[in-house]
Amino acid sequence: MPTLRDLVASILVVDDSEVQRQHMAAMCRELGVAAVDEAASGEQALEILAQSTLPQAVIVDLEMPGMDGVELIEAMHRRGLMLPLVVVSAHEGALVHTVEALAREMGMPVLAALQKPLSAEVLAEVLRRSSRPPPARRAPIALPPAEDLARAIVHGQIAVHYQPKICLRTGLLRGVEALARWHHPRAGDVPAGGFVELAEASGLIRDLSFSVTETALATLAHWCSRGLRLSLALNLSPRLLTVPDLVGELLARVRDHALEPSQVVLELTESSVVAAYDGGIGVLTRLRLKGFGLSIDDYGTGYASMSQLARIPFSELKIDRQFVHGSSVRHAQRMLLESALETARRFGLVCVAEGVEGIADWRLLQTLGCDVAQGYLVARPMAAEALLPWLKTHQTQLARLRAPTRPDAA
Repeated sequence: MPTLRDLVASILVVDDSEVQRQHMAAMCRELGVAAVDEAASGEQALEILAQSTLPQAVIVDLEMPGMDGVELIEAMHRRGLMLPLVVVSAHEGALVHTVEALAREMGMPVLAALQKPLSAEVLAEVLRRSSRPPPARRAPIALPPAEDLARAIVHGQIAVHYQPKICLRTGLLRGVEALARWHHPRAGDVPAGGFVELAEASGLIRDLSFSVTETALATLAHWCSRGLRLSLALNLSPRLLTVPDLVGELLARVRDHALEPSQVVLELTESSVVAAYDGGIGVLTRLRLKGFGLSIDDYGTGYASMSQLARIPFSELKIDRQFVHGSSVRHAQRMLLESALETARRFGLVCVAEGVEGIADWRLLQTLGCDVAQGYLVARPMAAEALLPWLKTHQTQLARLRAPTRPDAA
């Protein structure tokens, strides 16, 4: 049995059922937790928490007479007791995860929201999270002036990294997404969202976009020359839809590198689809006619309606990570994921899931018929020269990633 000795110092278990409370407390002790306290009610839990020594984590049952689990969490929040929580319930997953979301909105650290009965293996992994130090918070980065960005573009200082996109059925590499990176000599690594907004506000978005495009196309052409035929996803700012002859310029650059437009997918965020709807449908339609792919990015976070999806000729739909990560254990999240996949199927779109970090979510996506995935489970964004070495290593993972051959093996 896994041990947590020397990692988790103390735990408070709150449950009105003596049998279940003692069972969870016994599991904690068997896992090596040094001190385990028990409370039979929310009121008793608050009395224990009023003592000088606080537990490292609190396991809270939601269904208790008198003060229920939600009231206890709210009371802890009011008293500034921001302790890591494990929320448990015998109710359906949707209720448990609603409470999880409520606690997170309060700022309470939630380790997990679980249905009873708990297993020792699941509890061990959850409690290990409480022993890990939180990631250090970085101080907000003040964006460098636009003049610095202009110089970086001119001197080729905007790097491009590539994140693999993997076929969920076979585990094989299907393509990459190009992601701009800017390391400023004084400010350090500038967040991509920040310098893209700076480029849009300062009139530099065309220069930035074509700098990234040129670098990425040259890299794609090099990979093709090595026998590696991939698709390349490029982010498209809605500001570019007003650039004169955008279609002709993109087409010329692709052909200059002896590539085909069908190898390039242009991504627009869902929120930018509204702007595209106002004046860019003609441009987007011409791009599709020339053979470029069009992807609606971060689907589920913006305001795209069914009518907009019907009028703009997308070929791909990318589901935002907030609907993917953890969907294998969150019922409500899984329903949203299934809805997005059904939307993609109805419109005949290739469906890409972003933010895949765990094998359970990967398996769920396979079961639901998603086409492509990208995320840290497979690879983080990497420099161009790292892709081929990564690909050799990735070959050893194919057996684990491929869809099970038996219908009941997923």
